[in-house]
Amino acid sequence: MLILQNISYKHNNSDLLFDNISFIVNNHEKVALIGNNGVGKSTLLKIIAGNLKPSYGALNISSDPYYIPQIFGQFNHFTIAEALRVNEKLIAFKEILNGNVSEENLNFLNDDWTIEERCNSALAYWKLSDLDLNQKMGTLSGGQKTKVFLAGIMIHEPELILLDEPSNHLDSSTRQLLYDFIQSTTSSLIIVSHDRKLLNLLNTICELSKRGITTYGGNYDFYTEQKLIENNALNQDLNSKEKALRKAKEKERETAERQQKLDARGKKKQEKSGVARIMMNTLRNDAENSSSKIKSVHLDKINNISKELRELRSDLPDIDHMKFGFDNSDLHNGKILFKANAINYGYEYQFIWKQNLNFQITSGERIALKGFNGSGKTTLIKIILGKLYPKCGDIYIADNKSVYIDQDYSLINNQLKVYEQAEHFNVSGLEEHEIKMRLNRFLFHREYWDKPCSTLSGGEKMRLMLCCLTINNESPDMIILDEPTNNLDIRNIEILTAAINEYKGTLIVVSHDESFLEQINIERIIEL
Repeated sequence: MLILQNISYKHNNSDLLFDNISFIVNNHEKVALIGNNGVGKSTLLKIIAGNLKPSYGALNISSDPYYIPQIFGQFNHFTIAEALRVNEKLIAFKEILNGNVSEENLNFLNDDWTIEERCNSALAYWKLSDLDLNQKMGTLSGGQKTKVFLAGIMIHEPELILLDEPSNHLDSSTRQLLYDFIQSTTSSLIIVSHDRKLLNLLNTICELSKRGITTYGGNYDFYTEQKLIENNALNQDLNSKEKALRKAKEKERETAERQQKLDARGKKKQEKSGVARIMMNTLRNDAENSSSKIKSVHLDKINNISKELRELRSDLPDIDHMKFGFDNSDLHNGKILFKANAINYGYEYQFIWKQNLNFQITSGERIALKGFNGSGKTTLIKIILGKLYPKCGDIYIADNKSVYIDQDYSLINNQLKVYEQAEHFNVSGLEEHEIKMRLNRFLFHREYWDKPCSTLSGGEKMRLMLCCLTINNESPDMIILDEPTNNLDIRNIEILTAAINEYKGTLIVVSHDESFLEQINIERIIEL
């Protein structure tokens, strides 16, 4: 069991990330931790794992958790055995088998005589039998690194497992292995993920936001139904507050006008009755003080309602405004943009694909490019873009405008600030205020404009990329997206989905996220 009581965390610069977080995870419970990028999901997992200390509050864990962070190369210098924290135990086991039955080796092994067998069995389950435990993590692909740590679950057999975006970099077949494991395990799970298929396998959704943590007793589909009800109520509350604000401003105006008339009438009366000048000044000051107090009361009320309105509006999704707004591509539907005739690619005599590829891409199509990790999807994209030429076969590439958005959003220049990056795409001569309006529409408000692009999260870079494409204002004939949902939170996936669905040109997407592919209306699959 895990109990969090009033957990708060402050960054080193004293900025408060989250405050007063409390929740319980019972034995065998499977919990999803969701929320927008930057609210502190990964930080909260690190606190539970013991890798970070909370600024305030306490946590009580009945057993040591097994933690799989997001993998970005931080373990590259370790061997697989070292990354899995079994290196010393395996060395001791082999030493004992070779006759060195020392007390030190026996202590390291700690009667775990099945350690080597469990390692081999776990690696086999995750289809890593060809790996050597002494192999460096840096030699592995992103998907293999994730699978190594997933194998560690079967090796260590923990009661509580913490997973941060575990399906990132996994191909479809490995994702299915992960889903099967989640359904079958009796361990308690806390999973940070944007994978909606995975989230539907969990029985509790905990949403972390700036207001704290809210628990929903059901899977992700249940959560979305509840959020729809909440958003409808929020809209009603918003309408009510807007009406209250209009009434408050009207009341303030009427009161001010009435007070002005009373003051003017009183002044004339006093002048007619011959009140002494000193007394007139006193009465005027009293009247002004009275008007000021009345005005202050109304102003406080208006400010309070305005603040509540701003908070309500910030809680509402604003996805409808985040669209490309392109004119339609000049290409008519059905025009051949790319044609491959018996192509393959490789080095010397070693080809990537077992069979040569034959296919064509026509304008207006929506295509998913699928295949196992290492099946050559990125290579094929470069051939389609004309950046690589196949080693055998022929290709035809029509004259077209293409945009390639890779996993690292490398169209974004990390050396530039947010406004500078937007200005870089301003080929149509938009005025400064128009660029800033578009940045605002994509949630880049004033405080972001001078922020370096290098400090943006994956979701923020994706939004800036979409914003820059709208500023460019020239509809590309083809957009190619390479694993676009990796490292995006659910809100940013919804923003991306809405923008893509409004785009009418040719779309090619590399993704293992079946929910995303379904929602962007993929019509055809090219399987490698």
